[in-house]
Amino acid sequence: MTAALRVGLIGSGIQQSRTPAMHMAEAAAQGLTLRYDLLDTDLMAEADRDFAAILARAEAEGYAGVNVTYPYKQAALDHLDSASDAVWAVGATNTIVFQDGKRIGHNTDYWGFAENLRQGLADAPRALVLMLGAGGAGGAVAHALLDNGVGHLAVCDVRAEAAKALVTNLQTRHGTDRASVAMDGAAAAPGVDGVVNASPVGMAKLPGTPVPTALLHPGQWVADVVYFPLETQFLAEARALGCRSLDGSGMALFQAVRAFELFTGRTADPARMRATFDSFNDPG
Repeated sequence: MTAALRVGLIGSGIQQSRTPAMHMAEAAAQGLTLRYDLLDTDLMAEADRDFAAILARAEAEGYAGVNVTYPYKQAALDHLDSASDAVWAVGATNTIVFQDGKRIGHNTDYWGFAENLRQGLADAPRALVLMLGAGGAGGAVAHALLDNGVGHLAVCDVRAEAAKALVTNLQTRHGTDRASVAMDGAAAAPGVDGVVNASPVGMAKLPGTPVPTALLHPGQWVADVVYFPLETQFLAEARALGCRSLDGSGMALFQAVRAFELFTGRTADPARMRATFDSFNDPG
């Protein structure tokens, strides 16, 4: 592949994303020319923030595809011509490839979180886990958790209907005894093996913790999908209590590895992309 490629990321408040650098550096290492644009709706005039219009512009301008992040991963499903099995299982897409006049959806978040969990918390107890957030990232993370040793997953979201919809999806695929709705995350947190933040709480633009960390104890582990800042308040306070922790860098890395392959048709080097990711100073 010798022609220059153009790809992008559609999302809100994404100026600190490390994804463009990972993709462009990996492309350069493989002798490819790749431009990666941030299509940040926070920086657009209100009239220009319509997701469908942004996607249509990218396709018309010859992009090879786009990544999709908060808050569009679920809304993007309405704008696909076809999608991978993972997209329909998870109920969200984070990667759209433009191919032969079609929009093909993929979900690389699922594999990204699963690989991060396998490498970072392989031996952590997983009988009962609480996940906070039932949005686009939450769907991918939930399926990855249940496919990788979690016995029962309790899902909590400030939007009760979103939590119920995700749990119904999980029960259909994994069994009715494998998932339930936790109406009160704070009440559930002390009694679980691990707590996963799959919500946007903790992002630079949404500071705070998804549950009060004073409720945690050293026997637990915590994980966060947020990676800017890399050291979220949730992780920092949980670590101070003695909890084992898993930050969002691995999920960000491994989802990008898969997305690069989808955009370029080339196999990416995870170690090389990790080096690019780690070259940033932590924006937090």
